[in-house]
Amino acid sequence: MQQAFVGIDVGTSSARAGIFDENGSLLASARHPITVWHEAGSVAEQSSSEIWAACAASVRAAMAEAGLPASAVRGIGFDATCSLVVVDAAGNPLTVSGSGDIRRNVIVWMDHRAIAEARRVNETRDDVLRYVGGSISPEMEIPKLLWLNRYLPSTYQAAGHFFDLADYLSFRATGSTARSMCTLACKWNYLAHERRWSGSYLEFIGLGDLAADKYARIGSEIVAAGTPLGVGLTKSAASDFGLLEGTPVGASLIDAHAGGVGTIGGQGKSGEEVDVCRRLAYIMGTSACIMATTREPCFVPGVWGPYHSGMVPGFWLNEGGQSAAGAAIDHLVRSHPAYDETVAAARAAAMEVPEFLERRIVSRVTGPGEAAFFARDIHVLPEFLGNRSPFADPDARAVVVGMDLDADIGSMERLFVAGLCGLAYGLADVVDAFRSHGVESDMMVISGGAGRSPLVRQIMADTTGLTVAVPGTQEPVLLGAAMLGAVAAKSRGSIGEAMASMSAIGRLSESTAPGVASFHRTKRKVHGLMRRLDSESREAMQGIASNAGLDAKS
Repeated sequence: MQQAFVGIDVGTSSARAGIFDENGSLLASARHPITVWHEAGSVAEQSSSEIWAACAASVRAAMAEAGLPASAVRGIGFDATCSLVVVDAAGNPLTVSGSGDIRRNVIVWMDHRAIAEARRVNETRDDVLRYVGGSISPEMEIPKLLWLNRYLPSTYQAAGHFFDLADYLSFRATGSTARSMCTLACKWNYLAHERRWSGSYLEFIGLGDLAADKYARIGSEIVAAGTPLGVGLTKSAASDFGLLEGTPVGASLIDAHAGGVGTIGGQGKSGEEVDVCRRLAYIMGTSACIMATTREPCFVPGVWGPYHSGMVPGFWLNEGGQSAAGAAIDHLVRSHPAYDETVAAARAAAMEVPEFLERRIVSRVTGPGEAAFFARDIHVLPEFLGNRSPFADPDARAVVVGMDLDADIGSMERLFVAGLCGLAYGLADVVDAFRSHGVESDMMVISGGAGRSPLVRQIMADTTGLTVAVPGTQEPVLLGAAMLGAVAAKSRGSIGEAMASMSAIGRLSESTAPGVASFHRTKRKVHGLMRRLDSESREAMQGIASNAGLDAKS
């Protein structure tokens, strides 16, 4: 009987399941939407019960498409956004919402309600912060816990478990409260290289109570990604998924990290030996992560990490990122006067808006790299949700320079390309920070929706000087999650072995056209000027609203 492995990925707006064979070939996939409740003050909340139901619906649909019996599935793995899930000791949801809605028990990764708490933690300059690039982000879990303790103390005190979403899913599947080293090292300030929590740090910032019962509420058993959990799928979870009770489940990964596992270990057509430390993983969705693997710890200011076993067990990880990537491009095009006209034209062509714009643009140039010239006179700093790295400035905001009164699709095309250039320059800032601190790379493997875009790949290659590759699979994040199931089922002896045998490198970027690199160098100078403008503008206006008795958020 054919062996199959299930990868389950929970992103910001949907849950997805992919069924893969033992060689990493995708047999079937399915997706189910999930709700995000947005409120003023950068609040974003979800329901863990709805997320679980979406996972179950996706698995059942993918299995039906694959036409496989449940007995074919030998292992399962989960990945998810780094969102905070709060439940009581019995696993029931506890509200994290000012609305009191019991369904809303997840603080989404992109929720920035804890920005003040993050700032206070950073002011401590505790040694733990060395392992998050010197500055914790409000996207991480410790600031969110501080916010709950301060503003919803009843929820905080009643909580039996605080889970990263990926760990909640494995808990729901197996009943095991073991946490993944990936989630805790990367988002909870767990010192994986020393296999310990810092009790003095938690006490100093006001979360000393978490040390009770050997840190049971946040993780007393911490295991490497892919470690088999409990006795596999519980009877209840197996019933939900339509799979067999006892099916092995591997300890989880954060979604971007699953994308890294699913991409950087694959061989190219030449079959050369792969050195994962010479490859970056760029995973672009709503946000974007830029992952670098090293054998020894590298401290890069403003870049998260170094995390021991944060992605590939036994290696160190540096994690750069952009808080708004796909979300930034979506926001740009939706705000343009020609958006409705463009949507209608794209639908008539049976395309999504970005693909429609790209087809129009690329059809008028010799190669995709030359499309960057469309953005000669318009510039975008796309930091709608702040700068994650390397400047670690959550208060940063977007700047657009060069807008005119044109309202046609041609004007939208120029804005679209300028937004892609802005994302590429933010990526280049991270790559330069890596290089200046000894993290050298030759290739970047790009996945997510952007990975399918020749225009995006070429702009990023031309900007960074790296060879940009696409993975052999169309679903690298799902594949990375499925690899966890293969390791848990002992079909593969390690994550490294799974990476080498179940993934591959596909198409590479073209050489940079003459003059294009120089063009991007000039635009990057403008990018830097815009960043300085944003920073100095905020500094100039600081305190104005409060001094006038105004609420800037109202």
